[in-house]
Amino acid sequence: MTAFPVKNQRLAAAGYMWAFAALRTEAPRAHYGRRRAGGERRTAALRNLLNKLLGCLYHCLQNRVHYEPDRAFATPLDLAA
Repeated sequence: MTAFPVKNQRLAAAGYMWAFAALRTEAPRAHYGRRRAGGERRTAALRNLLNKLLGCLYHCLQNRVHYEPDRAFATPLDLAA
């Protein structure tokens, strides 16, 4: 019985490079910084950023809209207690 890979290594490497490159812009960098400040390790925060970017890409392709970083990375609102 052969084991199947859990993930495509080339696709994962491309995703991490995309997320790492996105750190040069303001909104993704702030998102990454919030995750790191919340106690996540570097790789976990980068993976979360990649998931966010993939979600934005999916939304843009499904709805045929242009990418808007201010909308995609809107600052989360603090809820009143």
